[in-house]
Amino acid sequence: MLFTFPRLALAGLTLLCTVQAQASEPTPPATPEESLIERGLYVARLGDCIACHTAKDGAVMAGGLELKTPMGTIFSSNITPDPETGIGQYSFEQFDRAMREGVTPAGQNLYPAMPYPSYAKMSEDDMRALYAYLLQGVTPVKQANLEADMSFPFNQRWGLALWNQVFVDNQPFTPDPDKSAELNRGAYLVQGLGHCGSCHTPRGIAFQEKAMSDAGSSGKHYLAGETVEEWRALSLRNLWTVEDTVQLLKTGQNRFATVSGNMADVIHHSTQHFTDADLTAIASYLKSLPPGKDDLPMPAVAVEPVKAPDTLFTSRGGLGYTQFCADCHRPDGGGVKGMFPPLNGNPGITAANPTTLLHITLTGWKTPQTAAHPRVYTMPGFARLADSEVAEILSFVRSTWGNDAPAITPAQVAKMRKQLDPQTTDDTAFVTPRLANLLSAANADQVVRGMRLHLQTKALLPDNVGNALNCTSCHLNAGTVADGSPFVGVSAFFPGYAPRAGKEVTLEERINGCFRRSMDGKPLPVASPDMQAMVAYFDWMKMNTVAGDKVAGRGVGKVDPNIKPDPENGKVVYAQQCAVCHGDNGEGLKHADGSFVFPPLWGDESFNIGAGMARTYTAAAFVKRNMPIGFHEKFPLGQGGLSDQEAVDVAQYFSHQPRPDFVDKAKDWPKGGKPVDARY
Repeated sequence: MLFTFPRLALAGLTLLCTVQAQASEPTPPATPEESLIERGLYVARLGDCIACHTAKDGAVMAGGLELKTPMGTIFSSNITPDPETGIGQYSFEQFDRAMREGVTPAGQNLYPAMPYPSYAKMSEDDMRALYAYLLQGVTPVKQANLEADMSFPFNQRWGLALWNQVFVDNQPFTPDPDKSAELNRGAYLVQGLGHCGSCHTPRGIAFQEKAMSDAGSSGKHYLAGETVEEWRALSLRNLWTVEDTVQLLKTGQNRFATVSGNMADVIHHSTQHFTDADLTAIASYLKSLPPGKDDLPMPAVAVEPVKAPDTLFTSRGGLGYTQFCADCHRPDGGGVKGMFPPLNGNPGITAANPTTLLHITLTGWKTPQTAAHPRVYTMPGFARLADSEVAEILSFVRSTWGNDAPAITPAQVAKMRKQLDPQTTDDTAFVTPRLANLLSAANADQVVRGMRLHLQTKALLPDNVGNALNCTSCHLNAGTVADGSPFVGVSAFFPGYAPRAGKEVTLEERINGCFRRSMDGKPLPVASPDMQAMVAYFDWMKMNTVAGDKVAGRGVGKVDPNIKPDPENGKVVYAQQCAVCHGDNGEGLKHADGSFVFPPLWGDESFNIGAGMARTYTAAAFVKRNMPIGFHEKFPLGQGGLSDQEAVDVAQYFSHQPRPDFVDKAKDWPKGGKPVDARY
């Protein structure tokens, strides 16, 4: 999470249509007109026109996107070459005036949400190329423009003429003879087509950018950061190393952060398509700007992940982070490279103004889709959490792993919640227990130990775990996720009859069954303090459940056993959806030190054939509701999303891969009733 560009800028990009030449025929050289249109497409990408002029699910460049401003609502205009509703009858001179001065051929003043003060810096060659592209390279769409809904006096457009006289300089960019060609190119792109100041430069009382460049006495304000549309566009001055900034603009990610908000669209539609030379020029120019007095120090070396802090399990914020954040961002705050951003040293986390952090936490987040990272990862919104819970977690994050930022208050969360009004629809009656409340239990030390034994089973009980799994590998977030084998109410049903054992079993026996099967290890002594801690944690999770109750979200649900599995398609689904976390060969994903980030799904380090997850339809039900994570907006892990058939197919594929044997398999189901998908 870094900086965002809200949709307050007129900008443009359309879909690139390519004509594939037959392999047997050489591609003819482009005509001068074709070359001009192609150059215009690149200029449109430099200006990111699609960000404002294409409504969600709307026709490309046909306008209609709602643009909210402090003065009211504007709708972007149709800039396709349609002669009636678009710009098809604009002469170049009329187009040039609209771009540089914000005045239409009819004499109507455009609102400065269209960044014509920045576009005024464009060269005539770039303006002519953009004109050629928009009129000849974009499909005309007949779609009438929508009227703006602005409050008085801002609905009186004549006042914009006075605004233009005071704040707009319509002269093209002039290179600085004392700077290199690269720095001048970067300045031209940032100040002009890129219109970066539209979001990252503070605004004055008349909504004008306080500076349009870094020159002069006002230049200290340029790109110094601004809050727009409930996002904090951070200062871009003296930004990172050139290489780091290039990587962020090209891929949406770098060592320090992943972009968020509308900046993800900017990366997707615009900057990832820039030439390396232009990206380097932009990054070099931003690096050349002296830092402002309130700027965060931008390190040249990424902060290395450190061990989980002592407060992870002793504070409400740490336990909240453990439950809702650590699975993706990890206990050490280091994130997962290419998927989930690091939180240690992340400028979006440590910024004095936490607007973006609060926005993301309440409404969610997505990675930008780029050629380097084509898969989009999501973080759901956490508006279900109370203001105090959000404040506890974010304050923990802002003060851990070397981060040193002010705490978040519940009042700040409440204010942002009121501004954003995030929706929290949920179709389950499952009540998510809060691990932070463990600290209020009479036996707090014991139940926290029990929770940690479920979360860190391999590390805390190495003599009892024979593979790389933890209880939480199947019982997500330490057993607190609906349909993720939660522990809520479980202890109320023990002792209980177990068909696989053919007898009534105790909770301790059931726990040891998991040690022997899912973790391919040894049973834990029933009277040991650790077993009693695990049972105490189950009892804490029982809540008000009594035997015979139906607990919403219990287990993993079911998948129709009549669905015939297709393991070949399962192999395809696995490669597309699972391998990124669990490895191409089911080996899991490891840190550099060899510890596991995500568990293996087959091989010697995975569960044995006696585990429930080795059965096709049990595994399919789990996959259907819980995998992959970071796939959409479902609370709390963005989990699930495959169809029933895909879940059955991929479960058949991975559950039948080589894995350890179970020595006592002959003793299972002594009274019959063995499931058809049992591995033995």
